[in-house]
Amino acid sequence: MGQGADFRRSAAGKISASYCLCSPTEKGNFLVVELCQSQVRTLLVTLYGDGNMSPSMVYKIFNLPEGITQGKGEALFDFIAQCLSHFLAETIRSDPSKAEERLPVGFVFPFTCRQTQLDKAELLSWSKGFNCNDVLGKDVVELLQSAINKQEVGLCHMDVVALMNDTVGTMMTCSTEARPCEVAMIVGETWAYLVETADETSGRMCVNTEWGCFGDDGTLNDIITPYDECVDVESSNPGEKRFEKMVGTLYLGEIVRHALIGLTAEKAIFTGTDIGVLREKGVFTMHNEEGTTEVKRILEVLGLQPSERDCGRVQQICRAVVGRAATLHATGLAAILSYMCQTRDMETLMVNVGMDGELYKGYRRLLSPECMATLLPSRDGSGRGAAMVTAVALRLAALRREVNEVLAPLRLSRADLEKVQALMREEMERGLGKETNATASVRMLPTYVSHTPDGTERGDFLALDLGGTNFRVLVVRVTEEGITMASEIYVIPVSIMQGTGEALFDHIIDCIIDFQTKQNLVTDMLPLGFTFSFPCQQMGLDKALLLTWTKGFSASGCVGQDVVQLLRDAARRMQVVALVNDTVGTMMACGYDDPKCEIGLIVGTGTNACYMEEMRNMGTVEGDQGRMCINMEWGAFGDNGCLDHLFTHFDQVVDQSTINPGKQRFEKLISGMYLGEIVRQILMAMTEKHLLFQGKLSSKLQTKNIFQTKFLSTIELSNGLALRQIQAILNELEIEASFEDSVLLREVCQTVSLRAAQLCAAGLAAVVEKMRENQGLEQLSVTVGVDGTLYKLHPCFSTNLQNTLKDLAPNCNVSFMPSEDGSGKGAALVAAVASRAANAME
Repeated sequence: MGQGADFRRSAAGKISASYCLCSPTEKGNFLVVELCQSQVRTLLVTLYGDGNMSPSMVYKIFNLPEGITQGKGEALFDFIAQCLSHFLAETIRSDPSKAEERLPVGFVFPFTCRQTQLDKAELLSWSKGFNCNDVLGKDVVELLQSAINKQEVGLCHMDVVALMNDTVGTMMTCSTEARPCEVAMIVGETWAYLVETADETSGRMCVNTEWGCFGDDGTLNDIITPYDECVDVESSNPGEKRFEKMVGTLYLGEIVRHALIGLTAEKAIFTGTDIGVLREKGVFTMHNEEGTTEVKRILEVLGLQPSERDCGRVQQICRAVVGRAATLHATGLAAILSYMCQTRDMETLMVNVGMDGELYKGYRRLLSPECMATLLPSRDGSGRGAAMVTAVALRLAALRREVNEVLAPLRLSRADLEKVQALMREEMERGLGKETNATASVRMLPTYVSHTPDGTERGDFLALDLGGTNFRVLVVRVTEEGITMASEIYVIPVSIMQGTGEALFDHIIDCIIDFQTKQNLVTDMLPLGFTFSFPCQQMGLDKALLLTWTKGFSASGCVGQDVVQLLRDAARRMQVVALVNDTVGTMMACGYDDPKCEIGLIVGTGTNACYMEEMRNMGTVEGDQGRMCINMEWGAFGDNGCLDHLFTHFDQVVDQSTINPGKQRFEKLISGMYLGEIVRQILMAMTEKHLLFQGKLSSKLQTKNIFQTKFLSTIELSNGLALRQIQAILNELEIEASFEDSVLLREVCQTVSLRAAQLCAAGLAAVVEKMRENQGLEQLSVTVGVDGTLYKLHPCFSTNLQNTLKDLAPNCNVSFMPSEDGSGKGAALVAAVASRAANAME
């Protein structure tokens, strides 16, 4: 298996066009034209779409004119187009109904091409005696279509929609015989190919290994014989296609001819006979295995006078050459099958191998015992399979148009994003204005945080992080060596969440005292920073009026009250010096490590941003000296209707199903609480259009919020297990999905998450550009402290956000610093900065 390992390495990375197996629903008439070594074959295939995988077919074969394979490329493609024209004319005479059709054409072109699409293939090299000029490096599909367009008007009804080599055609032909065929080999007049279906990150693709080139790097030198060397030297491409020259029937006769010449020189055969005829290239061709009588007849036709012993030895040599070729074919196939078994993590691989050509018959040695391969001979060559590929290409093109129509409203252009950026800037200005603040969708709330950490903060500080049913108490120790923290999480029972405010804050204080006791801090009067993640109107750094409860809280006697004072009233010995929200806490936590961090960003269950604004621009607070952190509360951006042009039908359905319809519109396009539900709405719409899951909606998929946002992260992971993970998610949702369904599901998730990242970037671009203009800089360098599960855990969100921001704000050099323990640590640092400022004033 050493050669198999070498083959796997050599064949890596040579990719042909993607394909999808034909389904019994394909329907219509399809033309196929196949360029062969000495012929052009035309074929009309009719698929009925009724589950019958045996289509009707009409053939016609045209012989290539002498010399055309060495002439102008234009002449070759004109001849192919003429063959199609004549064939179509005859077909129309027998069935006039086809005259009005626009017939799709599949083109079988058995030469090495760099294929980038099913209908785009650049010729890399000729072989098989072809050497037409002005074709190398050109798109052969375009050349054929141009030739077709020059023919009579009737021929213009033909469109070349798919190109493949003969191996892919064979695989697809054999796939109509039984269960799908995943490997194909051609072993006959053409060089050997092998095609496998390889798992990729976003699907599977047919890979044309072009294994004829195996050994061109010297890998096979230890098994190449002197006879192989003679054949190579006499070929039109010495040093190339070394494996092909050992296994293809185009060369096997030449190997036998040189072996006979060598044995004659050693007087082992044809003693006393003139063998001058054997020195003529191409005189000895391979035939199916014959008896000695037929061998003698063939040799006598060549003018030789063989003895019975000569005939037996010639037959023995032919068997050895053919047997070696078959064994090498089997070794290469075994390498591919073993690789497929390994990459699919299977103990045993059961696979169908489509076969065409003559050489494989009788030679079925497989050197891969863990793979159970069934060899399926192709009854119709590559023609039927080419029609299948063409049919699939048309079906997928139609599906693609419908998919694009569904997803188009979610795909934002640069102009769309620039408009969002401009609108965010307008709303920011409105929020900062004293007269316009009340009607602005972006409230731009003052936080009374006027400084970021400068590294001189010292001391021990308590922090309280309250934002849900669990809350955290921390002690943060700031020293010259850095920051150390200890924390504990406490639970708030539902009865307290929904009881009285007095009971709620008493419970919080009891937990803080418990934490202080465990940390031996009961006797210390430590400054406390309070992260309170509920909507507040902040009147000062240590004063904030609760506007409304969210997240299941409804404690009485709190709305409209100063939550800092409520906490102080419950405490006996506690110095609450600052209240911040989680966004400000994130900025402050990162600001300790990077003084350039002047922006905070949360992209998780919800989304928000804060930044340092110049006091002179803030009409809602007194004073015009210095700077202050602004809590933008940008989740409400668009609540005044300015973003309605971006809201799709899916967004509107999701919005109307929330507890606050028409509110937090920007957040509902971006944050993790809503993305999964947007995807679910799209999946249901696509299923209803029969673009997904064969049009069958599972009851689970119809359940609100069943498609979690964390599924997007799993589905978009860029590794070989992606499709397997998608299948596991769909099984959980009781959905039977095809391979195509899984790929399309991933595209839907990518579209939704990309839009979220782009919108977030557009908002952030407005912020950094305003900061740059505020400071009168041509180029701004700033750091964003960022937190949130969507930003941190989604595999593509952060990259898409950063790339879009760079595009929208090219004059701003923005770095991103993920926050660790941001809210609690940040609240303590706000307290530390406030204490430092107070001490400085004293």
